Amino acid sequence: MLMHHHHSFMTLRPGTVVLTGLPARCHQNTPGDEVFCRVEGIGELRNRVIAGSYSST
Repeated sequence: MLMHHHHSFMTLRPGTVVLTGLPARCHQNTPGDEVFCRVEGIGELRNRVIAGSYSST
């Protein structure tokens, strides 16, 4: 549905990346959570969230 919406006003070509962020009702990711992306016919990418540090410089 999201990709259909984007396609209604822009051209999507192979390799186009659409970054969406998180829906408002999603909780903050914490160490140990797993984030994944699945593309039908291609495969799945999984990453586990680990603790880190943030620098604003």
